[in-house]
Amino acid sequence: MRLRYIVFAALFAFFIKANAQETTDTSFGKGLLNLVAKDSSWSVKFAPRIQFRALSSWDYTGENYTKPEQNFLIRRARLKFNGFAYSPKLKYKIELGLSNRDISGGNQFTSDAPRYILDAVVMWNFYGNFELWAGQTKLPGNVERLVSSANMQFIDRSLLNSIFNIDRDIGIQLHHKTTLSEKIILREKFALSQGEGRNITSGNLGGHQYTGRLELLPFGEFTRNSEYSQSDLKREQTPKLLLGVAYDYNDNAVKTRSNQGSYMQTSNGFYETDISTVFVDAMFKYKGFSFMGEFANRDADNPIATEVDGSPALDDDGNPTNDVVLIGNALNFQAGYLFKNNYEIAGRFTSLNFGAITKAQSQNQYTLGISKYIVGHKLKVQSDISYSTIEHEKGPIAFRLGFDLHF
Repeated sequence: MRLRYIVFAALFAFFIKANAQETTDTSFGKGLLNLVAKDSSWSVKFAPRIQFRALSSWDYTGENYTKPEQNFLIRRARLKFNGFAYSPKLKYKIELGLSNRDISGGNQFTSDAPRYILDAVVMWNFYGNFELWAGQTKLPGNVERLVSSANMQFIDRSLLNSIFNIDRDIGIQLHHKTTLSEKIILREKFALSQGEGRNITSGNLGGHQYTGRLELLPFGEFTRNSEYSQSDLKREQTPKLLLGVAYDYNDNAVKTRSNQGSYMQTSNGFYETDISTVFVDAMFKYKGFSFMGEFANRDADNPIATEVDGSPALDDDGNPTNDVVLIGNALNFQAGYLFKNNYEIAGRFTSLNFGAITKAQSQNQYTLGISKYIVGHKLKVQSDISYSTIEHEKGPIAFRLGFDLHF
C-alpha cells in the first residue's frame, strides 16, 4: 500500500518538475496537463479533482430536536486521464478515486484490495456513428447518474440515485447516434456487463447484466453536450430537451440492488434471482432555467433470499440473513435558475416507495440549494438544506456546504 503512494508521489513530482520552468496555453478548467504527440499518434489530458463537504444534521419532531451531528468530509479526490491512442477514433478514459468513500467496499470479491479504479475504458469509433466501448465505466442507466459528480446542481445526487442507480460495471457497450431530421436526434446505447459492479475480480457469480438506453433530443443537441451537466451554465438561447428511457435486466443477480448493494449469501453459496430496473427521465434547459425529472422502478422475480428448499437463507453460522432485493419505485424532480451574476437557486423533491416485503420505509425529501459558480462547475461553492419525512412522519433536517475544484 505504502509503495503505491510513493510511486504516485514520484510521478506527480516528475510532472511538476518537468513543467516547473515552462508556461502553458492551458487555462484553468481545461486540464492540468495537455500533451499531444508530434506525430499526432496519441494525446493525454490530466485533471485532478477535489470536493470538500461540511455536513450538519439533526432529527426534528416538531416539538424538540436532537443535538446536531456534524462532519467534515473529503467527498471526492480523483485523478482523471483521457485522450486518444494511435488514432483520434480510439479514445480512452481512466479515472482513479483516492478518497475513503471512493475506495471503500473492498472484499474477497475485489481481492481484498481498495477500489481505486472508477473508469478504465477504451472507446472505438469503428464506423460512422457507431462506438464500441470496452472496460469499466458507467452503465447507460438514469440521466442523473450519467451526469458527472463534477457537474451537479446540488451538493450531491438525489436519494433516487442512491438507491436505484446501476452505477459502473465491467463489460462492453455499443453506442450509436441517428439523425432523424435537421434537429431531431436519437441516441441508442446497449451494454453487456458482468453484473456485480466495479472492481470485481472474482466474478461472474450469477448471470450477466443487459442494459439499454434510448435518448431523444427533439430540439437538437445541447451546447457543448451539456445535457450531461446540471444547471444551464451555457444559457441555451433556444429550448433544449432530452427525453430518455432505460431498461436494465440482471440475470440471476446475486446482490440486493441489481449490481449494487450487498451479496445475498446462503448456507452453500449465493441466492440468485432476476432483477429488472426501469428508468424514465428528462433534462430541459432554456435561458438559465433548468429542469431534470426522473422515475425509477425495480422489481425481482423472487425478491426474498431463500435456500434451495425454499426456507429462509442462512449464513455460515446458521442464522437467517434476512436478505431481500430492494424493490420499489422513486420520483425525483429538480429545477433551478441561474442568474447573470452566476448565482443559482434550485429546488428538489424526491420520493421513495418500497415493496412491503422489503420492510424499508418510504421517504420524501425536500431540498433547497444555493450555488455560486466562479468558473462554471470547475470552481464553485454550494450549499443546500434538506427536510425529510419518513413514513409521513417528521424526519431529519440536513445542511451541507462545500466547494469543488476541478482542473
